[in-house]
Amino acid sequence: MTADVPHRTTTSRATGRPGDASPFALGLLLRRAHWHAATVMTEALRPLGIELRHFAVLIVLMDRGPTVQRDLAVATGSDKAGIMRVVDDLERKGLAVRKAVPGDRRARAVEITPEGVELFDAAHAAAEPLSERLVAGLGPGEAERLADLLTRFTGHADGEA
Repeated sequence: MTADVPHRTTTSRATGRPGDASPFALGLLLRRAHWHAATVMTEALRPLGIELRHFAVLIVLMDRGPTVQRDLAVATGSDKAGIMRVVDDLERKGLAVRKAVPGDRRARAVEITPEGVELFDAAHAAAEPLSERLVAGLGPGEAERLADLLTRFTGHADGEA
């Protein structure tokens, strides 16, 4: 610490405990919620041979249809190199293919294969019983309320991905 920086005692410090009033409290809670959800969903996907990063791309492909890699990167919060690795994995597994984009010699659109659609559906079936663990501590209607709040919080209330 330097002498010219005043020490403030009125600012809450992040503790991660319930009732934490620090400016980091919400972010810490969201991070914990993500870890909890990712752990449960990873358990559902593991027997199918894919990871959450793969499934995130399959979700976009199912929703949007063939999608160029740069748009997949934006939609999944990935970077260019990361999305290339995921698409490589999906191609190797026969779950997606890259196809030329008419009118753009450099661009490649990624398209889900019939095998990818089958795996997508199998993932949902596998996740169904596990998903109840995500909301086990919530009361009636609270899971729907949480989903609504998170949708608005992330700015996806209008249906954008």
